[in-house]
Amino acid sequence: MNGADVAAKLDALHALLANWNALKGFVSRHDFAALWPRHVEDSLQIVPLIAPGVTRAIDIGSGAGFPGLVVAIAAGIHVDLFESNKQKAAFLREAIRVAGAPAAVHAMRIEDSGLPPAPLITARGVSALPLLLTSAVPKLAAGGCCLFHKGAGFEAEVTAARRVWDMRVERIPSRTGEGAVILRLSDVTRR
Repeated sequence: MNGADVAAKLDALHALLANWNALKGFVSRHDFAALWPRHVEDSLQIVPLIAPGVTRAIDIGSGAGFPGLVVAIAAGIHVDLFESNKQKAAFLREAIRVAGAPAAVHAMRIEDSGLPPAPLITARGVSALPLLLTSAVPKLAAGGCCLFHKGAGFEAEVTAARRVWDMRVERIPSRTGEGAVILRLSDVTRR
């Protein structure tokens, strides 16, 4: 897909979110004013980190589609979006339809899903790393990786997670949040 197509689909997502957000308040007013840099660009920065050949991903706690729906649009890979909030799940279904995104919505917690493991798992603003890994690792395919957006306190989360998990951790500085990172986690196993 070319850049103009991606931009048009992301613009459609933005417009739809503006309409729904006025009624449902998925994104705070302050954050919505800076939606593009705060949410869209933040989500887009993981696209170049996706390993070649990955054709499917799982996004945990998709909310208003960040990063999973943006990744589906920009990378052109199928993303299974997990969102247990029924209103947000309804928004995501409509956003997939409007943007023509290669994605599916699962209105449940990932732990309750029978979906097979995927080579990529993403999450942004869901939970602390030890708990997030408990949800993610059973759905991570062998040889796969997790790309998790984390804020400035990420090192404490990594330290806490290492008490339970062995893993390879790469810290990619965020281009959109000072002190924030994208954690690329691979070779994750429970101790």
